[in-house]
Amino acid sequence: MSVMNKILVLVCFLSLGVMQAQEVESQYEKDGDIIKVTHFYDNGNVKEQGFYKDKLLDGKWVRFDESGKKTVEAYYSKGRKVGKWFVWTKNEVKEVSYENNAVANVQTKNENTQLAVK
Repeated sequence: MSVMNKILVLVCFLSLGVMQAQEVESQYEKDGDIIKVTHFYDNGNVKEQGFYKDKLLDGKWVRFDESGKKTVEAYYSKGRKVGKWFVWTKNEVKEVSYENNAVANVQTKNENTQLAVK
């Protein structure tokens, strides 16, 4: 078998593997009037998880990066942004306070600062 044929066979096998890779479907769990939603990355790790009530974002929502590290913790009430949100970046944490669905205050802390997060 020539080198070109070997490369062609290898490309075909790789293409089949990619075509057969399945996307991970979101999960929806209903408990009364609350729906817990979990979205996933293609690698199977959780991308985002939170709740809906009456078709509106409600309660705690958490987002993760592809490796599973938490990047955002957010809170909603009847679709409106409320309370303290936390956003983790490489070297810092931003604490964003919401009032009346608008940013009221932002504090930035370095990675060594201890936060009391629920």
